[in-house]
Amino acid sequence: MIPRKASEKLQELASYFKVVAVVGPRQSGKTTLVRSIFPQKPYVSLEDPDQRRFALEDARGFLSKYTEGAILDEVQRTPELFSYLQGVVDSSRQTGQFILTGSNNFLLQQSITQSLAGRVGYLQLLPFSLTERYPELAEIPSEDELMIKGGYPPLVEPGIPTDLWFPNYLRTYIERDVRQVKNITDLIVFERFIHLLAGRVGQELNMTALGNEVGVTTKTIQSWIGILESSFLIYLVRPHFQNFNKVIVKRPKIYFLDTGLVSFLLGIKTVAQLNFHPLRGALFENLVVSELIKERTNQAEEINLFFWRDKTGHEIDVLVDEGLDLFPVEIKSGKTINSDYFKNLRFWMNLSQQKKGMVLYTGDQTQTRSEGISVKNWKEFLFGR
Repeated sequence: MIPRKASEKLQELASYFKVVAVVGPRQSGKTTLVRSIFPQKPYVSLEDPDQRRFALEDARGFLSKYTEGAILDEVQRTPELFSYLQGVVDSSRQTGQFILTGSNNFLLQQSITQSLAGRVGYLQLLPFSLTERYPELAEIPSEDELMIKGGYPPLVEPGIPTDLWFPNYLRTYIERDVRQVKNITDLIVFERFIHLLAGRVGQELNMTALGNEVGVTTKTIQSWIGILESSFLIYLVRPHFQNFNKVIVKRPKIYFLDTGLVSFLLGIKTVAQLNFHPLRGALFENLVVSELIKERTNQAEEINLFFWRDKTGHEIDVLVDEGLDLFPVEIKSGKTINSDYFKNLRFWMNLSQQKKGMVLYTGDQTQTRSEGISVKNWKEFLFGR
């Protein structure tokens, strides 16, 4: 089993909170992680129809079997259980009593807010990060291979081929998870929407244009985006609110939390196809952004990533909000340093009066320029943090 970076944080949360919720996309390794960290706890899968029926029809009887706590897997399937769970944890001083997992954050959050507010510690577990899969920098394959494969555990161990795994994953997600949240009558249209969304990776999310292309209302698109967000397939990077006396864009940018899924949705199966694909640069940007997101979620920290773009086209790919300072990062898929890499950084740094910036690219040279801009290979940057 590949060790997870989130293990230490999970144990820390369990030492302070009576209940810990581990949330993340289906097949991200949640069950494997919690069972390895808490092997002494009884495990109950609420995907099992018999266990789910027992929990729904006789919640008190179900919970009475687990007076010392348990791992309750996919607990969003039994929202009625939470009110009874509140009584159990309130009558005990034991921390780490119940470990909950869920692949739909909207349903889980809704239930927790109603019954367990203030009693729960949260951890998001996303697919494997780069530093989890490859302990040594020298072991990491090319960017193209990483973008095509992605980081879902079944693709890493036991190593199921992507062209076999992703179609089944998408089918399971649409038929089971989507219908838990919303009764979408035409699943074929919803699947087409996901494919079209993949074609907009790294771009501003224009719901009106997307609705026109899919053939549904903007309100429907907004609802469907919420479903993909709550089930951890996508992440919307919001524009930073500081405008520096400039008119800035207000729409978020769309990223997927796994590039392997995007590549599959775009029909990219080989490195040769990816090398000539018009979205290769956007996919590489998505790869780096998703790694920065995982770095935060593995530490149970709020995601502090934004972007900035004004109406004249000046853009910073990522603004890392460090509290008192904003740290701008430009992400480039090229291997050769180009003067164009620095134009937007210089513009924004002059506007904001910030003194440092970073260019992450796929080449091997490391530079620190006089204006405070550093240039670094993206893998070295991630491994050095």
